Amino acid sequence: MTTGNRGHGHRHAFEHFNAMRREGLMLQSRRNLLKASMAGIAGLTLPGLLQYRAEASARGTPIAGNKAVILLWMAGGPSQIDTWDPKPDSPYENRGPFGTIQTALPGVSICEHLPKQAAMLDKFTIIRSVDPTHSNHEPNKVFQTGNLEAAPRINPRGDSYPAIGSVVAKHRGANHPAMPPYVAFQTSRSHIAHAGVLGKEYDPFIANQAAKLPIYSNVGVDTGRMSSAELFRMPNGLDEGRVRSRRSLLERFDDVREAVESNAEVDAMDDYGRQAVELLAGRRARDAFDLDREPEQVRDRFGKHLWLQQALLARRLVQAGSSFVTLDLSYHTASGTWDTHGDNIPPYGGIKNGLGPLLPLFDHLITTLVGDLDRLGMLDDVLVIAMGEFGRTPMIGTQGSTDGRNHWPHLMSMCLAGGGLRHGQVIGASMPDGGHIKDRPVTPGDLAATIYRHMGVPLDAHYEEMDGRPRPIVDKGGPIGELF
Repeated sequence: MTTGNRGHGHRHAFEHFNAMRREGLMLQSRRNLLKASMAGIAGLTLPGLLQYRAEASARGTPIAGNKAVILLWMAGGPSQIDTWDPKPDSPYENRGPFGTIQTALPGVSICEHLPKQAAMLDKFTIIRSVDPTHSNHEPNKVFQTGNLEAAPRINPRGDSYPAIGSVVAKHRGANHPAMPPYVAFQTSRSHIAHAGVLGKEYDPFIANQAAKLPIYSNVGVDTGRMSSAELFRMPNGLDEGRVRSRRSLLERFDDVREAVESNAEVDAMDDYGRQAVELLAGRRARDAFDLDREPEQVRDRFGKHLWLQQALLARRLVQAGSSFVTLDLSYHTASGTWDTHGDNIPPYGGIKNGLGPLLPLFDHLITTLVGDLDRLGMLDDVLVIAMGEFGRTPMIGTQGSTDGRNHWPHLMSMCLAGGGLRHGQVIGASMPDGGHIKDRPVTPGDLAATIYRHMGVPLDAHYEEMDGRPRPIVDKGGPIGELF
């Protein structure tokens, strides 16, 4: 028997099972037989592909509505003063190089490079008093988990705390059983929170290779190349019918499985393999990732930039039934493109040279996404959140630059839209220099509780920590009352 990989010159989704190696094809044991049969189900070993419906659904309690969240993660930490909390009356070294623009909310101004958002700010809420005291750079966990201890740089157990998206996947699941509940487009694994102690089955479905998308360099240059969407491409000799046949064969292996050593993917496949096969062989997920199925005028409205196409895919995914989608808005795999330290630190730059080019792109992205959700009647169901992990220093000129701003874990701003919440308001305020909270602090736990309430996840739910102790999903917080 050959040990080579027949018919494939590229890495594939099911190579983890090693079914094309000698051990997998010799069938010298029941484990080998099982491995060989599983290998026909391409992609089932990918993190998140075996995610399943909520425990409430498993108990027979139906999940109502099509509630969803789209998180626009501005990896690196956007400057609060140069986005949503400008200080136009301060000296230049505080206010920075940008001017301001009046918004649809009387008396409220934001950065001049966000004119589209300014014009429709009645559909948004800006929070100017977010407390990022415990948050840190990558791995970006505190705000994506809502847990103050989820900081792997200083806490060895920081990776064990589950992402908000993972908790949603466990307690609510997807809005359609053929869709993965928690999806992420990531530039770096360290930019996206995973399931931690909840288990791999609640990890995000990493969608980068599920759609044809432009490939950008880590300094934001379009390479002219496209990703291959290879995730849904069937290997040679395998079609949808054979995938489903292989699943039928697996269902006859219950007696064999008892002899197979414990494995997370195998255990998950026992109960949720049928759903995973539907995700692979069915049309719903593949169609959702196929931008060619979107009307040309809609694609043109979003635009050709990578982040814009990912935003359109996020809308298509929640429309098809996913319940939590995170976009990693960064070109760079390190600390993130919004980490605007200084002029001479590629790829980040300072405020003018680094943040300046990002803001018009972001302005178009968030307003087009929110407008499209509104056009389709989805905005009351889908909560859109834009934020990073912390703010930037009140004073410019860090690290020898003319206008860079350093990390600032004392205050940050964020914005929200949709979800059927009360918008057209500004929550909280900062001190005159934009460096500290003046009133109404909003914590990571408050954000998590707000999302869970929107998604119908019980706020008193718990999970087990590594030592077996129960831990509440809401860590020192409650829903942001002004939004409800």
